[in-house]
Formats: sequence, structure tokens, C-alpha cells
Amino acid sequence: MKALIAMSGGVDSSVAALLMQKKGFSCIGVTMKLYNNDDIGMCSDKTCCSLNDVTDAKSVCCNLGFPHYTFGFTNQFKEKVIDKFIYCYENGATPNPCIDCNRYLKFEALYRRAKELDCDKIVTGHYARIEKYKDRYLLKKAFDETKDQSYVLYSMTREQLSNTCFPCGELKKEQIRQIAYNAGFTNAKKHDSQDICFVPNGKYADFISNYTKKEYPCGDIIDKSGNVLGRHNGIIHYTIGQRKGIGLSFSEPMYVCEINSQKNTITLGKNEDLYTRELNINECVWPAYDNIPDIINAKVKIRYSHKEQSAKIIPTSDTTAHIVFDEPQRAVTKGQAAVIYLDDFVVGGGIIT
Repeated sequence: MKALIAMSGGVDSSVAALLMQKKGFSCIGVTMKLYNNDDIGMCSDKTCCSLNDVTDAKSVCCNLGFPHYTFGFTNQFKEKVIDKFIYCYENGATPNPCIDCNRYLKFEALYRRAKELDCDKIVTGHYARIEKYKDRYLLKKAFDETKDQSYVLYSMTREQLSNTCFPCGELKKEQIRQIAYNAGFTNAKKHDSQDICFVPNGKYADFISNYTKKEYPCGDIIDKSGNVLGRHNGIIHYTIGQRKGIGLSFSEPMYVCEINSQKNTITLGKNEDLYTRELNINECVWPAYDNIPDIINAKVKIRYSHKEQSAKIIPTSDTTAHIVFDEPQRAVTKGQAAVIYLDDFVVGGGIIT
């Protein structure tokens, strides 16, 4: 049995490789080069495409005695992740590029490459599990829920799930680091990356401006009645629920409640104005169902850091659905994913519109 290991240079994917080797798999290590640092206007050792990361991945492969390669996916990453990221911000949405990277790069482009190399499994260091349920494989939350990444993997197809392994999903982070330390890996204590890989400083608007070379026009900041309160610096600087960085002061806290890209306006409101019970999603996937039910009673997570909440999901087509929460949810944001869970299993999901 042969496994292709997607190796970022971090401790999780390194331990995933070791665990697969211990299971008897013949392993090939691959680091995905997703962009050139100069192309995105930065040169940093904190990015996933840094020389240090590639060196760390090669070191682990050498330690374990199997080959390592670097595969270039810069064109695909630009089209499917960076360009979409920019388009969303330009149109008043807040995307999650990690979801698109998993969907189009790791489990589409790299998955195809694994098949070309006659690999039986593709392996990553994600914290999630895959379990066979009746006649199909389903994505499941990680054993360590504090590290669970099932949210950003929700779009995986049944075929991809049946040919993928997430060895770290059965372990806690401290166990992963101990395994790496015992194996003598140089990255055993390496810090976890927190930011979007191509925006390691977290300044999304600066990245977009530098990358596109565009000037994003100022516009009106208004209240919910349409009264002008001030001027904004371009809609790419704002997201739903934002309070800081608005540049205006009020007698009570005010938050971004709406971003209208067509009118180029930012609407502010009170905290209570951020709550809603209903939302719509598109680009839906339904890995658990052959025939989509008329109504699904489940729990829904509307952002990575959100605790999933009880809701009624009403599919309106194969690719769209309406969601009604039992209780109002704060700062529902266009562009984020709504992921649907039954117990620990991911049964569907889509993009909030």
C-alpha cells in the first residue's frame, strides 16, 4: 500500500507520515508550493511556502527514509484561492480561503496527482476523522475537539473521503508533539500557523491593495435608517460584526451590520442588530445523503470559531438550502461556510449568501 503525505513542514503532517509508515504504508512526502512570496508582496519565514518549511519536511522524510518532492500548484492556487479571496472582499463578503485550498488544491489537484502516482491513500495532518457509516465514508470531528478542523474539510466528496487518512484526528496535540519529540523530529516544538498563509500579518486589506494595485473608493458609513454617519476607507477594510477600526466614536458600541458593495456603503448598528435566526446557503454538498431530505434537524456551525447550534435545514435544491436556527445567531457573514453536523458527523454544508 502506498500513501502520499502532504507535508507542510509542521509537526502534524510529520507525525501523520510517521504513523502511516508504522501502519506499513510505503510513503512519498510532498510539499505543495502554492505561491511565490515575491508574487504576493512578502518574503517571510512564517508562510507555508518558506524555505524553512520545505527544509523541515525534507528533514522528516530523510529521517523516516522515504522520498520528498515539491510540487508546484501556483496557478491553481491563484485562480481558486487568491482570486476568489479578493473577489469576495471586493463584493462585501468575508471568505475562508482554507476551505477553498482544501477543496480545490489538497483534495482535488493533489488528490489527482496521488492517483497518477498510484497511491492508495492521500494523507494530511488535519485534525479530523473519517469513519465508514453503512455504505459510505463520512467526515467526523477530531477526537481533540479543541483542534477540530472538520469545518474546513466539509466539502470533501465520498470518493475523496474513502481514499484519505487523517492520522492526527485520533490524538490530542500534546500526544502529537511527544511522538515527534520521541522520533527526533527537528520541528517537534515548531509553532502552529494561525494566520492565512498568504497573509501572515493578518492585514487582509493591505494584501488586497498591494496585490491588485487598485484604489478602493471611500464611501458613506450609514445607520440602519440611512443617515450618513461618516466616511469609510473602502469596503475591503470591513467585515460583519466589526467594532474597531471604523474611525468613528459613539456614545455606545456600534458594529458593522451590512456591507453593500453596489452602493459602496457600510451600515452600522447596535449589538442586538447583529442577531438573526435565518440564512441561505449555496454551493451545497450533501455527503451523507443519496436523496436529500425535505427537512434536516441538525446543528450548524457558521464560522470556524463558532460553536454549532441547533437548526432546521430546508434544502431548496441540490445546491441551495434555507437554515432556521432555534435561537438567533450573532454576525452571520456572507462568504463564510455553514457546516451541518449530526452528532460528530458532517452531513452537509454550503456558503452563506
